[in-house]
Amino acid sequence: MRITKPFIFYGILLMALVNMGCKQSKKENQSEMEIETTASKPNPIEETTFGKMPNGTEVKKFTLKNEAGTEVDVITYGGIITRWTAPDRNGFYDDVVLGFDNLDQYLEGNPYFGALIGRYGNRIAKGKFSLDGKTYTLATNDGDNHLHGGEKGFDKVILDAMPKEDEEGAVLVLTYTSEDGEEGYPGKLDVKVTYTLTDDNALDIQYEAVTDKPTVVNLTQHSYFNLSGQLSKPVLDHKIHLNADTYLPVDGGLIPTGEFREVAGTPFDFTEPKLIGKEIEADNEQLGLGQGYDHCWVLNEGKDSFRLAASAYHEKTGRFMEVYTNEPGIQFYSGNFLDGTLPAKGGGTYVKRSGFCLETQHYPDSPNQSDFPSVRLNPGEKYTTRTMYKLSTK
Repeated sequence: MRITKPFIFYGILLMALVNMGCKQSKKENQSEMEIETTASKPNPIEETTFGKMPNGTEVKKFTLKNEAGTEVDVITYGGIITRWTAPDRNGFYDDVVLGFDNLDQYLEGNPYFGALIGRYGNRIAKGKFSLDGKTYTLATNDGDNHLHGGEKGFDKVILDAMPKEDEEGAVLVLTYTSEDGEEGYPGKLDVKVTYTLTDDNALDIQYEAVTDKPTVVNLTQHSYFNLSGQLSKPVLDHKIHLNADTYLPVDGGLIPTGEFREVAGTPFDFTEPKLIGKEIEADNEQLGLGQGYDHCWVLNEGKDSFRLAASAYHEKTGRFMEVYTNEPGIQFYSGNFLDGTLPAKGGGTYVKRSGFCLETQHYPDSPNQSDFPSVRLNPGEKYTTRTMYKLSTK
């Protein structure tokens, strides 16, 4: 068949127009898919109002979310983690940290539920320490001793918050400037704490600080965990593992005596996973002093390596938590001083031992004990530590 040149020209033009239409249609479909995907993807950080301080200052709440469905709520008052959801082995999500439903309950007084602790986590004997020949006097807010930063530690201040998203996950950066002399501590301390919720259900916490005068620093996080999701039930059915061959015995004020004691053959041996309740009522002087576990364990493998420090497992739900840190110690507290008087989230009360803490830190009373790793921070230096809590099931 003979085809003339005009037919060839119009045929080519028609094919070009068809191809252009197909490409445009693909672009439109692709754009629609991108819009749909963007719309369906949850916002990784949600900001709301949690309440107002007595002076009218707004307390914000930031909800960090990941693609797995985990959510972590953090408020600007005390950097407190008020809610932390995690799936059980059947995929059912529960809140696994103790706390309160509203700001007023936190302001009325609480045992540091979920709070950022500073300037110094844990106890300092008699509320005193010396640097370069000068003695500093702190509040004695725990009997004769200083505890968790004093009358108004970091758990009771409003922090500045900056949410962001990066390749690691949803990120909340909290900052605070503790002025020279605040709660008796020397030096202006600029603090930065970064919470990152990753898509593999880990909460990575980075602590940073700088000072303009020699001072002491020991920051930690004070969440109370109950992996059963039944927050008003005792945690004695949780198995704990601590990567530590020694712990620090204490005196009657829960101040370390200076001894490094082997855990082998004692109720303090968690080198293999063991139920919290297995030996907590044993006839042991140290358990009597703490009314249970409220001691610092000396972590194995050196203070500078980021390694597994502890784990917790709740067999019925299958929830499993690992704790990693580069700190030298971890305070395991079994909630001994909870007494059923504090209201639980959603109803009920927090009974004795309804939550446990795994607080990564330097040793208690380190400013007064030369054999302990130093907690001194000098001008020109940067305090940096890292702790990660990773939740999974098995």
